[in-house]
Amino acid sequence: MTHPSDTLGSLNEWLRGRHALTGTAPDWDLDALPDDPSELFATWLRAASDAGVAEPHTVTLATVDAGGIPDARTLILKRIDDQGWAFASTRSSRKGAQLDAVPAAALNFWWQPQVRAVRVRGRVEEASLEESAADLAARSPAAQAEVADGDWAVWRIIPTRIEFWQGSRDRRHTRVIFDAADDGWSRTITGGLADRTSGEARTT
Repeated sequence: MTHPSDTLGSLNEWLRGRHALTGTAPDWDLDALPDDPSELFATWLRAASDAGVAEPHTVTLATVDAGGIPDARTLILKRIDDQGWAFASTRSSRKGAQLDAVPAAALNFWWQPQVRAVRVRGRVEEASLEESAADLAARSPAAQAEVADGDWAVWRIIPTRIEFWQGSRDRRHTRVIFDAADDGWSRTITGGLADRTSGEARTT
């Protein structure tokens, strides 16, 4: 009989031998960054799709419950517009209860083949009943049948911070961070590509 500690020991040995950051990062011109992070996200998302990344619109959504305990799950990004980054689910779900208790959340996209990640965080607002109903109506009949009347909701994260991360095998990862400001976005560039270009972090 195999003891659990033996199984975990083998697992931990296996984990120690795994390589990370095995993808290939695309070229990234830091002197050609847009002022709007949504534009950069659209460029990265299309690049991931064109490179064959499977389901690049899937994202990990992190929320917090009333007791301050975090939770996370994977879903799909619905859309991005002037009101925020939208996702949908049922109000009766665990995520729905957590968003009701603490209306703030974070998103994390990870595209391993391109060694790229995007992180979004901010407060959350629920869309109108009409928009939520329209979103549900656009789903398949089978999916609609699983939802109780009036239970479907669209939420949006209104971002206060968006980080674009590109990894490097030498661990000199590049980060472009957009922080919400009164007149738009401020931008900070650190690490890898920025260091090679300027030798220091750049803030605009």
